Amino acid sequence: MNEAVSVVLVDDHTLVRDMLHERLTREGIEVVGLAASGEQAVELASAARPDVVVLDIDMPGLSAFEAARAVRKASPETRVIFLSAFVHDRYIDQALGAEASGYLTKSESPEAIVKAIRKVHGGAMSYSLAVLDRIVVDKGGARLANGSKSKSRTLTEREWEVLGYVAKGMPQKQVARLMGVSVKTVQHHVMHLMEKLEIHDRVELAHYAIREGLIEA
Repeated sequence: MNEAVSVVLVDDHTLVRDMLHERLTREGIEVVGLAASGEQAVELASAARPDVVVLDIDMPGLSAFEAARAVRKASPETRVIFLSAFVHDRYIDQALGAEASGYLTKSESPEAIVKAIRKVHGGAMSYSLAVLDRIVVDKGGARLANGSKSKSRTLTEREWEVLGYVAKGMPQKQVARLMGVSVKTVQHHVMHLMEKLEIHDRVELAHYAIREGLIEA
């Protein structure tokens, strides 16, 4: 008999949430919360302390990677699986940086997602084949196979978070509120981004983020 597993599902697409909810329930996995944003995910995880949070990457508001770190801080025993329609090195790098236990593509079957949840709950890691093709897993953990030092590779995790928000057109006050920092700190991050990437305005930053696959056009 499979061990009981509690899960919070986070996706801003109702159809995806409902489909996974129905399938997981049918498989004997307890869905203790449904959320449509990173903020809701953190709130639910703090209250329910689930075994696993399945977290969509591309959502409005708080970034999925920032949400994952907040979930882990609020509930250290909770393990996070990222779910995305896209497989970009930048997404993978940030997922690994957020100590995710898995990264699955939305092309996976519901059966594969169920297996991944149980695998991660058991203490293992779970990645889609498309992700495994881009990473190296050894005694030191998982990391991107491509260790090149392009301009994008010089950015810190915080700078990538800010870039994502700016590229979505968020005002700096909103970015500061989401990140829990001052507007001045956000302005400093934006300035450092422009210096490192040799970009001179926010429109160029948005175009760069789209090219890098950080957000979709």
